[in-house]
Amino acid sequence: MAKKTNNPTQSLKIPQIIKIYSKVLAFISVKLVTSFAVKLFTTPIKHKLPKRELEMEQNSIQKKIFVPAINKSVVAYEYGKSEKKILLVHGWSGRGTQLFKIADELLKNGYSTISFDAPAHGKSEGKTTIMSEFIASILEIEKQYGPFEIAIGHSLGGMSVLNAIKDGLQVKKAIIIGSGDIVQDILDEFISKLGLKPEISTRLRDYFENKYQLKMNDFSAYRAAQNVQVPTLVIHDNHDPEVPVKAGIHIHKYLQNGTLFLTDNLGHRKILGNQNVIKKIIDFIKST
Repeated sequence: MAKKTNNPTQSLKIPQIIKIYSKVLAFISVKLVTSFAVKLFTTPIKHKLPKRELEMEQNSIQKKIFVPAINKSVVAYEYGKSEKKILLVHGWSGRGTQLFKIADELLKNGYSTISFDAPAHGKSEGKTTIMSEFIASILEIEKQYGPFEIAIGHSLGGMSVLNAIKDGLQVKKAIIIGSGDIVQDILDEFISKLGLKPEISTRLRDYFENKYQLKMNDFSAYRAAQNVQVPTLVIHDNHDPEVPVKAGIHIHKYLQNGTLFLTDNLGHRKILGNQNVIKKIIDFIKST
């Protein structure tokens, strides 16, 4: 759905044909365009595994894990062998091996990592998913692989980590990187990129709330942050084109024991492999 760019501070663009189709549907029927927006919003792109992630993929013990709460299975990756385990959670359209550079450094420092392909991502089954399924998967992974010393999440994975801690995930520390924040803002941005009127964003929210019998704002990261007592490192790039830096700053404001680390010109994904960022993560983990 989105075009690739080599510029880390340039936002991924929705193809023009999708935007035109959305506007045509909106002209025909508000109900039709809402249904189309729901499908787009809940369907991640399954990217081919990049060569740079092959080592982690090939050296991991992989296992299919059934998540009863959502009646779906996910593929888990056990990387390294240590009693000190760290949970890694990728973001939207990511994979369980996406945080491989962080994982490699953790292994060098005596930790092992557990990650997973979220529902409809990577090798996991399904075509559509939402954040509540990320959270349910995290809690099931904890039952089967925990306890974890630390949880690290990127983007939607960061939001999911905070919500999972709110819902009972037990960790000593948490690290979130490029995390989204207010769910309504995310819906509004998505609808804006499609070139649709703001009312469609409200209809999108209402659809999810009616279908799943939940309040979307309850999943906002800043709301979850208020219930997170463990030391939490918030990492965000000042020039992130996908998730504005204000999200990270706002989340940090609501944490009881938070540390904020801002970077420049690393964007939304390049930040995961930056050596200064990884050093900050290791130093935070080792700090008392």
